[in-house]
Amino acid sequence: MDKSLLTLITFLPLAGAVVMLLAPNGRPGLIRAIAAATTGIVFLLTLYLWWIFDAAAIKTGGALAAYDARTLIEIPWITAYNIYYRLGVDGLSVMLIVLTGLLSFLATFSAFSVVKQVKAFYVLYMLLVTGMMGVFMALDFFLFYVFWEVMLLPMYFLIGIWGGPRKEYAAIKFFIYTLLGSVLILLVMLAYYFKMSSMGQAQYAFNIPELVARQPFHVAGGPTLFQYLLFWGLFIGFAIKVPIFPFHTWLPDAHVEAPTAISVILAGVLLKMGGYGFLRLNWPLLPDVASMPGVMWFLAVLGVVNIIYGALCALGQSDFKRLVAYSSVSHMGYVLLGIAILKTEAVNGAIFQMFAHGLSSAMMFMLVGVIYDRAHHRDIARLGGLGTHMPVYFALAVVGFFASLGLPSLVGFIGEVMVLLGTFRYSPWLAACSTVGLLLTAGYILWTMQRVYLGKAKPEYEGYPDCNRWEFIAIAPLGVLCIVFGILPMLVLNVYASSTDVFMRLFVAL
Repeated sequence: MDKSLLTLITFLPLAGAVVMLLAPNGRPGLIRAIAAATTGIVFLLTLYLWWIFDAAAIKTGGALAAYDARTLIEIPWITAYNIYYRLGVDGLSVMLIVLTGLLSFLATFSAFSVVKQVKAFYVLYMLLVTGMMGVFMALDFFLFYVFWEVMLLPMYFLIGIWGGPRKEYAAIKFFIYTLLGSVLILLVMLAYYFKMSSMGQAQYAFNIPELVARQPFHVAGGPTLFQYLLFWGLFIGFAIKVPIFPFHTWLPDAHVEAPTAISVILAGVLLKMGGYGFLRLNWPLLPDVASMPGVMWFLAVLGVVNIIYGALCALGQSDFKRLVAYSSVSHMGYVLLGIAILKTEAVNGAIFQMFAHGLSSAMMFMLVGVIYDRAHHRDIARLGGLGTHMPVYFALAVVGFFASLGLPSLVGFIGEVMVLLGTFRYSPWLAACSTVGLLLTAGYILWTMQRVYLGKAKPEYEGYPDCNRWEFIAIAPLGVLCIVFGILPMLVLNVYASSTDVFMRLFVAL
């Protein structure tokens, strides 16, 4: 079971998509049931993976020693080019796999409001889930790239067909930006292959753990131009997905036009794949470049810019969903900042921030979706007093918005504080600048809550029903987890702490 577990988690959604294709047309209820059952089983399997994962067994010696040997799979695939079907997990990937399983399951219920071409929607959705799971498990560069590309087309169609009024524009913009990033990652992968082949080490050209362990391009005296080109190629490719300023402009449009379930996946999982790319490939493959003082400073400043710029943009939005989208730009700035400065507590904080933002951002997009399904608009100025008419929904909104704000005892607080503590060790000035983002975040969160939920109840919203059964099932678990992991962050930190130690050993000379 353990050896086949990763394959089962990855491809069970694809099997569910095949079952849906064979299901009779005109049975949307059956399609939804298959989707919920499939993603539910996948989520349970990810919990089992978390349960059996032994963080204490992670070692630092040997190329594959940092991964769980019980679930590691290595099967020859395209032998002529030394490409393997190689899957494995460490503490970092385990938590993101569990997050993906959770959000994929809960978003299925958010998608119950989709009534157009239900079968096609869920088939593409299942293909998207397979791509996301594969990215977090792949330990072969070529396989990683295949799964990375698998996500692109389903997301394009899910936005372009089931999105809002400007869905075609948003889908094409998403496709162009993501394709640009994919091309850069592909060029770096090919550069590794041809360079390694010329060095007589073609057998390691796609083996990610071996590439990290061997550091084939390391030279005494500092990084070469070739290393810089590889590093920045990977960085831009992953920065587009995070997204990092100035590669962020696709995100608000994609979020605003996407259906609620796809916004949940986009914010909760796809953005994390950029941060995961930094930690799995970008920094480990090229630590000589990442540890250069000028590079560290530039990326740290870029992270602070992301934090403040995203918060300022959110503060100026009148569209509820666009506000939440820009808040994601701000919160993901902490991820870049924490990784860039290479302090253990900051890297741990960046990883926790990815997990925490996955929960809080998914919850916020679901909350916005509930309002849009009733009011059919997202204009903050036209809303007001909803807390009076929808008390259960309002209680959930309080948890979701305060978790995003970073209120102590909620999940959003832990990662940000850890990043700021590490930043203070690196540069008190950068830490001081970062706190401006905290103030701005409090400003737009509290102002939005005051305008949408508080104040005098408007008569036009008096008949609005509170959360229905499916909305509550989708949102309430996220609210509970925002509280649980805010109070007991070690449930997450203990899982990936050893993986952070392995990561930091690449920079022991700092």
